[in-house]
Amino acid sequence: MLVSAQLVITVYQPKTSGQKAVIEITMKNELTNKIKSARALCLLLDGHGKMVGQSTKWVIGQNATHLDPKGESKFNFVISTPQPSISSNLTAKVVFSRVILDDGKVADVRRTVEVMSEDKSKTH
Repeated sequence: MLVSAQLVITVYQPKTSGQKAVIEITMKNELTNKIKSARALCLLLDGHGKMVGQSTKWVIGQNATHLDPKGESKFNFVISTPQPSISSNLTAKVVFSRVILDDGKVADVRRTVEVMSEDKSKTH
C-alpha cells in the first residue's frame, strides 16, 4: 500500500577538489511519521548536461538512523570522476527511488519527494 507524505530535499552546488565532487543535500520530513529509510541517486553533470559521475546511497537509514517528523538531516554524496574536474559549471541532480516509512509502508516517491536546488527553485 502506498502512502502520501512529503520529503523536501535541497541540493547544493557541487564542491570539487581534484577528481572528487561533494554534493550536500538537506532533507526535511514534513510528515507526521518517521522516515525509516530513503535511497537516492545523485548524478553529477557538466556544463553541457553530460553525466560525469554518479552515486547511489541510502541517505536515510544508515547506521540505524531515521528521520523524525519535522526533522532535518544532511547527507553528502562523494562522487569520483575519471579525470580532474576542470569545469566550474558542474551541477547535481538527485532522484529518490525508495522512501520507507517507520511502519514499513513504501511512500510514492513521485508524490512524496520534492527536490529543490540551492536557490530554492524546484528542479523537477
